[in-house]
Amino acid sequence: MKADALPVLYSFRRCPYAMRARLALMASGTVCELREVVLARKPPALLLASAKGTVPVLVLPDGLVLEQSLDIMRWALQCNDPQHWLPPSTVEMELALALIAQCDGDFKSQLDRYKYPTRYDLPNGLAHRAMGAQFLLILNTRLQTHRYLHGDHFGLADAAIAPFVRQFAHTDPTWFAVQPWSDLQRWMAAFEAADTYLQVMVKTPAWQAGQTPARFPAF
Repeated sequence: MKADALPVLYSFRRCPYAMRARLALMASGTVCELREVVLARKPPALLLASAKGTVPVLVLPDGLVLEQSLDIMRWALQCNDPQHWLPPSTVEMELALALIAQCDGDFKSQLDRYKYPTRYDLPNGLAHRAMGAQFLLILNTRLQTHRYLHGDHFGLADAAIAPFVRQFAHTDPTWFAVQPWSDLQRWMAAFEAADTYLQVMVKTPAWQAGQTPARFPAF
């Protein structure tokens, strides 16, 4: 292992799982070699690192491979958390993880069927949009009390969940904009306007073996 070796992040710009991993890596100040993946042509190096073949995957300089986005987030923030994204107590961490589990479980299932109904042999995704909206109402209720999901500053739950709410919102922006969840809409608008979000969404050419490594963050 080279002394100056960087972690290698296999990512796909629009994937919400990869997005939240990049958000945490940036917040922690972790510099990586970014390998943007074309999912239809997965590079052999990705499949060698992780047989599951999905992104994100983070390969650490010591050879350890992190294959789940939430594991990458927690690893990065446990290394360095200058913005205090990690909840400060065990109880608050459990609450944040429970909310993230709701997002990653039932809400993600409804989101997929709403956004890609033909993939599931559905005539449309409207019934699943209505079911997914129940989770958004839960988030809106939380945001009526605090500016962010677990307090007064952006944190782990916000970064983990916002990319999926963004995907839901962008499926039909006109419909989303007229729903009765003004606090959620305010939260999402602030997320998309934040410098951190804009920096993690910078477009990067697809990675090919042998090319000059791209750094993330790119500054």
